Amino acid sequence: MTDFTPEQDSDDDLYEHYTFTAEKGQQPLRIDKYLMNFIENATRNKIQAAAKNGSIYVNDVPVKSNYKVKPFDVIRVLFEHPPYENLLTPENISLNIVYEDNDLLVVNKDAGMVVHPGHGNYSGTLINALIYHFDNLPNNSSNRPGLVHRIDKDTSGLLVIAKNEETMTHLAKQFFDKTSEREYVAIVWGNMEEDEGTIEGNIGRHPKNRLQNTVFYGDDEDKGKPAVTHYKVLERLGYVTLVSCKLETGRTHQIRVHMKHLGHTLFNDERYGGEKILKGTTFTKYKQFVENCFKILPRQALHAKTLGFTHPKTGKFMRFDSEIPQDMQQCIEKWRHYVKHQEM
Repeated sequence: MTDFTPEQDSDDDLYEHYTFTAEKGQQPLRIDKYLMNFIENATRNKIQAAAKNGSIYVNDVPVKSNYKVKPFDVIRVLFEHPPYENLLTPENISLNIVYEDNDLLVVNKDAGMVVHPGHGNYSGTLINALIYHFDNLPNNSSNRPGLVHRIDKDTSGLLVIAKNEETMTHLAKQFFDKTSEREYVAIVWGNMEEDEGTIEGNIGRHPKNRLQNTVFYGDDEDKGKPAVTHYKVLERLGYVTLVSCKLETGRTHQIRVHMKHLGHTLFNDERYGGEKILKGTTFTKYKQFVENCFKILPRQALHAKTLGFTHPKTGKFMRFDSEIPQDMQQCIEKWRHYVKHQEM
């Protein structure tokens, strides 16, 4: 399994921005092409420039951009400056805070806001806003202030933020022990067969497209981490379905990956192919209708609607619910109108 973590390399005053280990089945491939599959927003020119400057190492030896990656090669990208995500700048960005006390706060994040700085997104994130509005937030295990869990950039909805170490530890344990409650609402392609069900499938990085995750099963099961999603149909809208998804685990892209695995990719989820018309007719009018839906909802149709946890100090179970955002609601209404006036 490929892993990449931003850490400081203290031996030579260089900072490690990425590290990858090539799979055992890796075919010979130029390292500039290889890294383009792994690093989001990277261009081939930038990778070639990094190689020219001696910043790309394979098995601790600097290589040029035409180096062919082989199985089990350990690839490291080192620079003289620390990763930008470690250089946090407070930014005066307004937050939609739905609850706050001395120990924690619950935020309703808008779609389009990145939760924490990372490659290509070094400002305008939720963390940049948090460290502006709050002092001395505790770091989680990844050195991210206040963050107990995260949701994707284009997913909207509720997040809990810890204000002190005790709260961080307590909440993190709840998420680990699966005693927290997280419900999402999604629009997915297709008319789901079952009214409700459970998806169990280990999730890990896709071996060919490292910007995606995928489900591993059978002999490959150990390449992923256990993931469980419970789903329930809320409304059938012809060629799409409105579903509720409750998370038992919290893997990256879990609902997006599990729903695609089930054959019901999230509506307008570009990374997983949901921005194409996956179900419906070939009529031009229908195509135009779907394109209009995409314009109204220019992101994956996913909202973190409900969040529940036990308060670390009071011991009281707290549950927060949020409205489905306007872009998703408008898309749902369009499908309702379509179904009403069409013979499916």
